[in-house]
Amino acid sequence: MDRRKFFRNGSMAAIGTAVLNPFKAAAGTLDFDIINKNKKAKNIIFLVSDGMSSGTLNMADLYLNRKMGRSSNWMQLYKDQRVSRALMDTASASSIVTDSAAGSSSWGGGFRVNNGSLNVGANGEEYLPILQKFKQSGKKVGCVTTVPITHATPAGFCINSNSRNSQAEIAEDYLRIGFDIMMGGGNKYFSAETRKDKKDLYAAYKAKGWQIARTTQEMAQTTEGKPVLGVFSEDAMPYSIDRKSSKELSDSTPTLAEMTQKAINHMKDGKNGFALQVEAGKVDWGAHSNDIGALLYDQVAFDDAIKVAIDFAEKDGETLVIITTDHGNANPGVIYGKEANNNFDSLQNYTQTNEWILNEIKPTSSIAQVREIVEYGNATTITEEEAKTILGYYTGTFGKQDGLYNYKNIPFEAYAQIQKKYNSVGWISMQHSADFVELAMFGPGSELLKPFVKNTDLHYLMLQAAEVENKF
Repeated sequence: MDRRKFFRNGSMAAIGTAVLNPFKAAAGTLDFDIINKNKKAKNIIFLVSDGMSSGTLNMADLYLNRKMGRSSNWMQLYKDQRVSRALMDTASASSIVTDSAAGSSSWGGGFRVNNGSLNVGANGEEYLPILQKFKQSGKKVGCVTTVPITHATPAGFCINSNSRNSQAEIAEDYLRIGFDIMMGGGNKYFSAETRKDKKDLYAAYKAKGWQIARTTQEMAQTTEGKPVLGVFSEDAMPYSIDRKSSKELSDSTPTLAEMTQKAINHMKDGKNGFALQVEAGKVDWGAHSNDIGALLYDQVAFDDAIKVAIDFAEKDGETLVIITTDHGNANPGVIYGKEANNNFDSLQNYTQTNEWILNEIKPTSSIAQVREIVEYGNATTITEEEAKTILGYYTGTFGKQDGLYNYKNIPFEAYAQIQKKYNSVGWISMQHSADFVELAMFGPGSELLKPFVKNTDLHYLMLQAAEVENKF
């Protein structure tokens, strides 16, 4: 398709206002002769490290530099000046601080919606999600994530719902719409044993020709030509650091990079290309828990998925790779001090998340046992007084600690404060933040990126890059 004709006559230009089409106002300034020299984006890979504050990106790069002698793949793209780079405003319709549902919907539907909703406006308006648009244009489409596949970020690219919490219904929506590959956690939303309505969605998916994968081995055995549903855990998938320390988890659950590679291989031969969303969803969960082992190692796992996407895009030459986050969370960072270097390097010796450590501690544990558990998981020897403080949250000395993903009321915040003395990592909160976030693009269409964008702009940029008219 001739891009001049597309931009001039396509329905994106006919929307009529810069609010609905934020690129319309800038269209006249684009050098179409330069753009015409570039290939269109036949494929799009959209990578999201959910809840990634800039400090998280920085710490992953520091960690890899100090342990491996190399930068993260994301930062190396910056250092080599191989990507277009921007800052992105992440607000929702209802708040300057977005949640993941509204954040993903801004990309998925092209409009800002209220926190908690998925591509549904305040007055009930439904905005067709971008993966449905791409599917209707003939592309193969799919999502992979480390949280339930029905969770907010993948759902924002896929469906319309008044509530992000309607995950059992979202699992049915995916079947009705018919994607090509969907992989992550969330067995409890598919299994007849755990769904409230007792529907067996695995049977329903199989009846429509889907291949079902519940382990890494089963994922590897799936073939092209038939859609794939991969569900590898009851709820979210295990954190990368916990997975690495457990042979059972390592053998049975794929990494984000492995799922990304499988999804690309499954869709890459599509005649009209593909669109894939990849989410490191548990980076956000680790930030909500102030759990540095969880956060850092899952960010590194996300960085491995970046390499998979970039390697494919380099060879393919027709793939736009987008790398970003939907919002900041907890704003962690390395804190100044004479022992900052050594303290931060202690993270290289962690073998378990704080979640694992704190769930191992019981009200009946002794102070010595608490210290042993911490020593095992963090290779750190805390004081008896610190162990006593932690134990106080289990014995009733202190009140329970809340948190978005803290269903057992374990003392994440208190433990993170103790850890700070030993790892020099500080946190400002346990919640999302309104920071402008990092955005990088590689491949055809990346030249469309401006230095500062709103989150909704990416919806229209993807359509332009792929030359898919916004007529749906």
